Amino acid sequence: MIAGWCWDLLEPYLTRNLLNRGVARPPRRQILEEFGRVWPALTLTIGVQEPFAGTIRFKWLLRAPASEMTAFVDDPDGWIAGRFGGGKFKVNIHHGLHFVNTKNFKPAGEPRWAAVPALNVDA
Repeated sequence: MIAGWCWDLLEPYLTRNLLNRGVARPPRRQILEEFGRVWPALTLTIGVQEPFAGTIRFKWLLRAPASEMTAFVDDPDGWIAGRFGGGKFKVNIHHGLHFVNTKNFKPAGEPRWAAVPALNVDA
């Protein structure tokens, strides 16, 4: 079972994958099968807005396979707040090199993310 917010981000991508393979109007069963095929290869990247030179930039904090992010998917605000504190966060979902979707979260709390080293997303 997957959280509704996450399914809403993934379903258009799954449907588009099937359309690209010639399935014009995929039934729900086929979309769920595509989810099962794609899920193991998804990654989530979490970043936070930080002030920089009079503007903002994203400090990337974590990249992990979706299979290791079940607790995050179940309660994203609580998971982020528990690990990084409060702030304006962005979560990008990728399937291999393909961008799937993004969602913003704004959990309350002290910004403990400031002490976390930035992730080198270009590596």
